[in-house]
Amino acid sequence: MLTVTTPSGSRDCSGVSRRDFVRVGALGMSGLTLPGLLAAKARAGSSDTDYVRDKAVVLLYLSGGASHIETFNPNMDAPAPYHSLTGEVKTTLPGVTFGGNFPRLAKHAKKLAVVRSFKHPIGGHEQAHVHVLSGGTDPRGDGSTGYSMGSLYAKLRGTNHEKTGLPTYMLLTHEEIDGQYRKEFGRVIKGSWPGSMGPTYAPFQHTDASHLPAKYNKSKKSKGKSSKQGGSVSADMQLSIPQSRLDNRKALLRSIDRMKRQLDASQIEATSQYQQQAFDLILGSASEAFDLTRESTSLVKQYDTSDVMIGKKVFRKSNLGKQMLLARRLVESGAGFVTVHSAGWDMHADGNNPGMVKGMNMLGTTLDRAVSAFLEDVAQRGLSEKILLVITGDFGRTPKVNKNGGRDHWANLGTLAFAGGGLPMGQVIGRADRQNGHPATEPITPQMMMGTIMHTLFDVGKMRVARGVPRDALKLIEDQVTIKELI
Repeated sequence: MLTVTTPSGSRDCSGVSRRDFVRVGALGMSGLTLPGLLAAKARAGSSDTDYVRDKAVVLLYLSGGASHIETFNPNMDAPAPYHSLTGEVKTTLPGVTFGGNFPRLAKHAKKLAVVRSFKHPIGGHEQAHVHVLSGGTDPRGDGSTGYSMGSLYAKLRGTNHEKTGLPTYMLLTHEEIDGQYRKEFGRVIKGSWPGSMGPTYAPFQHTDASHLPAKYNKSKKSKGKSSKQGGSVSADMQLSIPQSRLDNRKALLRSIDRMKRQLDASQIEATSQYQQQAFDLILGSASEAFDLTRESTSLVKQYDTSDVMIGKKVFRKSNLGKQMLLARRLVESGAGFVTVHSAGWDMHADGNNPGMVKGMNMLGTTLDRAVSAFLEDVAQRGLSEKILLVITGDFGRTPKVNKNGGRDHWANLGTLAFAGGGLPMGQVIGRADRQNGHPATEPITPQMMMGTIMHTLFDVGKMRVARGVPRDALKLIEDQVTIKELI
């Protein structure tokens, strides 16, 4: 008998508590209580969440503070040191260039909206992570108020997709071995917190270890992480269980595999609609979402970034491409807000971090390849209107280069770009000043970023008249200023 439980009694807008549980008997149907949960969701009535648009967000978070100069505003007409150390590439937009590590993305510039006036007031990593990932709902970034954008979305949409059971809010990370990357790993988890909403709305965290050097992989135990093969892992996923979940994941996978082999197909056919949905959840699309072997070899190769070694003191293969492919698969299977963590963008050129050129040659190269593959893939699958890709980080880098060839913390300008989601693309929003240090036009803030995201995900007019919408959440979204060029 398998039992999966969650600790909170809170209810989301679909009227279902995450204290609800799954019990799976060895073969028979009588032990399966998930159908009752799915039926309860149906009885709660889909009309209550008609304000939820058929959209999803993939937030690619460049942890450590990606340089706005070497990414999307190379500023090569300015004198040194106020321009990109990696040069520039011409894009498909007249007069617009990207940093020299982005030749593929330059060809997709018409699919992007790049913001060159993004800023906020916080220059410390930990606080900036919280501030940006909360969309400014925590003004100081100390975790005392507010909550992450993904948690807010899970609260309003519901913690799980009602057909597949896949968690609404997911965080894709990597098991890190370099000291600096480990710090960033901890910071993105802290910034993805549910705040006053409670652990019910924390993200489901999927941590990959497949690209670690063999000596590290052998020593790792399976504890809330994906398999080494790229993860046909759904064992701890059925009801969006929090991070402290299910140490014995291997045993659970064996139980599910046994179930798949032994279950008589006629039993499934004889079940009710909600029993069938339960089997789809446990044996079907939810678990298959993590299985990249279901993709064509050529597509997996297109996304692959594993030939690039990343780190400072200890190196591992980049898995950013794999994470972006997984994000697309998760959205197709019902996830609504997927954060992809890319660590290592803190390019001070000190004892713990590379300089700008070396760092961008590692991480900029992988970002260029992974995001380009993602844009091409979602377009081919007809998902460009559905998926809003957001690229940002904790802050930008100083206009001046330090004596070692690095750039330091700089919150007065940072990296922000959008793609898809049905928003108007092919534009540059805002300008930086001549020295690339401050906005020369109206600043775009994390609050405006969040407003844009939420107005993309929700029909606010319908939300106003819907039953059960928390008034504080509704007021927050109603009052939030959006980026006018996008909404």
